[in-house]
Amino acid sequence: MRPALLLLPPLLGLVLSGRAQFAPPTVNISLDEDPAVRWDPLLKVFDMDYLRRAAAEVIDTTVPRWLHDALIPLVMDLEKYIPQPYAGEIRGLASHLGSPSDVILLNFAYEISAFCTSIVAQDKTGHVYHGRNLDYPHPVLRNLTMDVVFLKNGEEAYRGTSFAGYIGLWTGQSPNKFTISGDQRGTDRWWNWWKNVVSALILRRFPVSWLVRHTLEEAKDFQDAVMRLSKTPIITGVYYIVAGTRAGEGVVITRDRADTADIWALDPVSGGWYRVETNFDHWVPPPARDHRRDAANKALNGTGQDHINMETLYQVLSLYPVCNGGTIYTTMMSAATPEKYNTLVRPQGCPPI
Repeated sequence: MRPALLLLPPLLGLVLSGRAQFAPPTVNISLDEDPAVRWDPLLKVFDMDYLRRAAAEVIDTTVPRWLHDALIPLVMDLEKYIPQPYAGEIRGLASHLGSPSDVILLNFAYEISAFCTSIVAQDKTGHVYHGRNLDYPHPVLRNLTMDVVFLKNGEEAYRGTSFAGYIGLWTGQSPNKFTISGDQRGTDRWWNWWKNVVSALILRRFPVSWLVRHTLEEAKDFQDAVMRLSKTPIITGVYYIVAGTRAGEGVVITRDRADTADIWALDPVSGGWYRVETNFDHWVPPPARDHRRDAANKALNGTGQDHINMETLYQVLSLYPVCNGGTIYTTMMSAATPEKYNTLVRPQGCPPI
């Protein structure tokens, strides 16, 4: 195993000081470019030597050794198992980060360990807000976080927040259409999860974060996004949280690999003006050790629908343990006001007070 990586700043010219939150760099990715070169703008923002070391640390601490060998047939015939443009993007990133298998392993590592809190909330005027904390057990990711703007014909098609070397999205916005966040569903045991990944890829199912990106790129509106996220086969269970531009357009989709287990929609008329999702089914109590859901519900009830907005929702997401030591970043977004999309990296998470 490689030695643990020191958390040195990878961003050119960036120095972190104290515990202040900071905005990640923005990287523009042109979808008009060939997939093999479209991620080359990373070279202008991140130090590639650092990025290779960071990727190695994430892989070594997350991916079982047997999976390296299991991926060899997939790498030899990449396009057979991974659809375009993702296969081309993986090959392009591999020219900077190592082998295609390294890039695939890195992307799988990000798929397994996303513990998060997502909230959709509607104010009294019908405006819908969407916020999320993304938690990972890899502190190095705070130095790899970036906002990515995907361009078509020079115009923004969609945007999201991601990590350098990762082609999927757990957080994203299609402007004036909808927003999406994904939360890991805590039902698969760790060792079974990796077996499911291999079998699902052979069946050509989407990794959960790739489906988020695909939906942001292809869906015409909120209803279309919900349908795609509900019905498309994926490699493992997940929660997709989706918000639109009109009153009532907010849902938590609980996914199995092949179908939908539940859709939990906003219901403001009956008092359901917000929905909180962490990493457990909303209809059962969370584990006794996990207090994020209760803390968020209590804070939202204390805020009230009359006072919910981007700022007060951010305050809820900043409360411990909703925000905790593993929180990498917080994103606030609202599809009806896409210019307000905002991500802040939390250098030390949110330790208990």
